[in-house]
Amino acid sequence: MKYKVNFLIVALLFVQGLVNAQERLIQKGNEKFDSYSFSPAIDIYKKVMDKGYVSADLLRKLGNSYYYNADYTDAAETYKKLVADYSLEVTPEDYFKYAQSLKTIGEYDTSKSIMNKFIEVTKGDGRATAYDADRDFMSEIKENSGRYNLRPFAYNSPYSDFAPSFYKEGIIFSSDRDTGNFARYRHTWNAKDFLDLYEVNVDSASMDNVKKLDKNVNTRYHESTSVVTKDGKTMYFTRNNSEKRKTVKDDKGIVRLKILRAVLTDEGIWGEVEDLPFNSDSYSTANPALSPDEKTLYFASDMPGTFGASDLYRVTINKDRTFGTPQNLGPNINTEARETFPYVTSEEILYFSSDGHPGLGGLDVFATKIKRQDFTGKVLNVGKPINSKSDDFTFIFNEEQRTGYMASNREGGLGFDDIYSFTETRPLAFDCLQKVTGTVRDKISNKLLVGATIKVIDENNEELLSTITDSDGNYSLELDCTKGNFVRALMEGYVPFEEYIGISDGKPKIIDFYLERDNITAGFGDDLAKLLQLSTIYFDFDKYDIKKVSEVEIEKVIAAMEKYPSLKLKINSHTDSRGPAAYNLWLSQKRAESTVNYMIKKGISKNRLVSEGFGEKKLLNECSDGVRCTTDRHDVNRRSEFIIQE
Repeated sequence: MKYKVNFLIVALLFVQGLVNAQERLIQKGNEKFDSYSFSPAIDIYKKVMDKGYVSADLLRKLGNSYYYNADYTDAAETYKKLVADYSLEVTPEDYFKYAQSLKTIGEYDTSKSIMNKFIEVTKGDGRATAYDADRDFMSEIKENSGRYNLRPFAYNSPYSDFAPSFYKEGIIFSSDRDTGNFARYRHTWNAKDFLDLYEVNVDSASMDNVKKLDKNVNTRYHESTSVVTKDGKTMYFTRNNSEKRKTVKDDKGIVRLKILRAVLTDEGIWGEVEDLPFNSDSYSTANPALSPDEKTLYFASDMPGTFGASDLYRVTINKDRTFGTPQNLGPNINTEARETFPYVTSEEILYFSSDGHPGLGGLDVFATKIKRQDFTGKVLNVGKPINSKSDDFTFIFNEEQRTGYMASNREGGLGFDDIYSFTETRPLAFDCLQKVTGTVRDKISNKLLVGATIKVIDENNEELLSTITDSDGNYSLELDCTKGNFVRALMEGYVPFEEYIGISDGKPKIIDFYLERDNITAGFGDDLAKLLQLSTIYFDFDKYDIKKVSEVEIEKVIAAMEKYPSLKLKINSHTDSRGPAAYNLWLSQKRAESTVNYMIKKGISKNRLVSEGFGEKKLLNECSDGVRCTTDRHDVNRRSEFIIQE
């Protein structure tokens, strides 16, 4: 019995020892995972699983290690096991990475099914909104595809080559070719890959043309993703956090990344580099890009306030070379996943890589217009062949020449990451243009207003464009239907009027403006008939009943009096010289009174109206008694006046 007890104790101690050993091994794997050392983490997690220990957390971290190490096939298999064996412990992020992995290996139908599960369990996640709002995003990608001729870069190596940036007659790029590291760049805040910056004149056919940058830029650590100002004198680039030739780790033991600035000396070499004030030991900043006017620096970071794994930011570069406060580009561009590698073209189109927006798998290249610092425009996937099932990133583009470079870890490349050059054959169709047409009229007289100004004002009250009405009072313009805008009509002497047009599907829209006089009662003694440009008030021959055709004109006067309650009028009636003068005087008085009575019946107070007939006393031309005139000349004198009274 004693031997049995001793054996049981030994067995229990042995089992406990095995458990403790596995726990220590898992802890070591977690340490590697937390420091972004994914390859060692994978080896450790697999070793634990081979010994029969499996959990949801272990599968999740193993799958994420494969995912961030760009091994999407093994990632998909691992997530599949997680979902199948631990369904109650699956998180929304697990579903998302599983769907992304499936998409990357070409299993689009299964990927869509998993993405639908992600949408079901997620509320308020921008990625779910993007997929849910446009289920047929693959059609959009297909529409944007086929616009580039893609070629492998002549200077690729069997190692990692990526992050091209324009420089002189060639490019600067990042590579680990001289380190023999053979470590795939993982597109995370991993600082384990010891990369250097190289420059090459692309017009040369010799590999000897590839040269390392100065030692002030390249160190024994990690340098990548650069941008140089147009004058070639200032360079911003990424380096891992180091001080006095030693790496600096944060409180989690992670070596973060920083953006540095170097200035070209008079000797033509890069001088001492300087740290930028918004860098930190506790988070990473990386992948710098400049705005066309070089007054804004764009970059990627996981600083506090970031939506996902990494977001895109911008910061103002002041005239004295200091910097403003970094600003997140917002939820339209940034998702809960990875946004990184920004590039801004001369036409202010922002290109960047993301695995949060709908794509083909891994990191895809996306584009959006950011004119006037607006980051709410539609984000478009640039399509194949720039994008693939693998990671596609570090896209740069010369819009004048329609050429550029990008990098990818797709199959068929020479190294782990390869640079490709390309030519754009068809521009990306960013614009959703909505045609807006219409007329501008006087609100009371209905007269078409020629030369009226039509302005388009955005929601920040900035004028975007303007036009004027033609000889027929018509205008025509096109609006960006992905944004809300105000269309405003202006004319001297009239009160401006505007109408808001929100985001739309781009269908044509008609807006007719009816402008009001800005102060119709200002001109005492003026003839309202002239201001309203009324047609002649006609009466039948030898009668004073108002004809139907003239009622329309008098209604315009009534509308003016209803609009301006203080307006008082004196209605004057005139005849020509034909017929006896006394009769003409009587007839004109009757016609004036008839007009007043008509207006009173329509609701205008009689206290605001007076009338007087002048007969032929106030002729406008020489057609008096005894003077031979044409009918047209006589008609000039047959008129009604609506004189504004004090």
